[in-house]
Amino acid sequence: MTLPMALRRNLARIAASFFLLGASAPAFAADNAAITRGAYLAIAADCGACHTDKKAGGAPLAGGPPLKTAFGTFYGPNVTPDKQTGIGDWTEDQFKRALRSGINEHGAYMFPVFPFTSFTNLTDADAGDLYAYMMSVPAVTHRAPANDVKFPFGWRPLLWFWRTMFFKAGPLAPVEGQSAEWNRGRYLAEAVVHCQECHTPRNFLGALDKSHAYAGNPHGPDGQDAPDITSDKKDGIGDWKLDELIEVLKTGNTPDGDVVGKGMGDVVDGTGKLTDADLHAIAIYIKSLPALPQTPK
Repeated sequence: MTLPMALRRNLARIAASFFLLGASAPAFAADNAAITRGAYLAIAADCGACHTDKKAGGAPLAGGPPLKTAFGTFYGPNVTPDKQTGIGDWTEDQFKRALRSGINEHGAYMFPVFPFTSFTNLTDADAGDLYAYMMSVPAVTHRAPANDVKFPFGWRPLLWFWRTMFFKAGPLAPVEGQSAEWNRGRYLAEAVVHCQECHTPRNFLGALDKSHAYAGNPHGPDGQDAPDITSDKKDGIGDWKLDELIEVLKTGNTPDGDVVGKGMGDVVDGTGKLTDADLHAIAIYIKSLPALPQTPK
């Protein structure tokens, strides 16, 4: 993906300001183009929402706030290149394996609260650019709190059964017969922005219920109610115009004069910085979703 010069400059400024709190020098050297592309992806994926405890004044990407789920409370780990408490010792292959296969640097299964089930759809090139970016940010020494997982879900070997039933490795293959723009929007929505992780309901084992994809999740992260965003006219966004959906993704302002809630507000912090072409592509894909009634509460 080649980004316009003006956008590359803007992303460089965003990245510089976002990591102003850090103090250590970067632990990894990569070409500026890869870092810039990785910054764009990290912003779009809103990595900071789970890996930065903004409320507590935490340093960027040095560990996230508590995320309460039915299976326990989880904390996004430090993903700065600090060698003691972050991912500074990770190789690119280890990073890609964690990102797309949900297996950590020790070879252990990662809890699916980390959306590797979506990130598995990333291309190898994009995963490499994300690694370049993460290794370019200031290293921060801070160990995130340990996860507080309810018994027996904290026993990681059980995740083998979960993965066998629910995990399908990527990457995402283009759909023949669809336009390049539609496929780009699908890739961004499914792999990068990972919209389904909030807007698709989950079964009793915490896996996405793909039969109700995008139909809303009344039990979303931290108990938030993620709405139906299918083309259903009664419960979803079937009456929204394409430009109105783009406006929501760009500013958070809805067609009825309201603004999106906190969870989606965090997402808009990222999507609002995407190119107009990428916003249009996401909107094209979302508007193509088949109509489904809202998931019952």
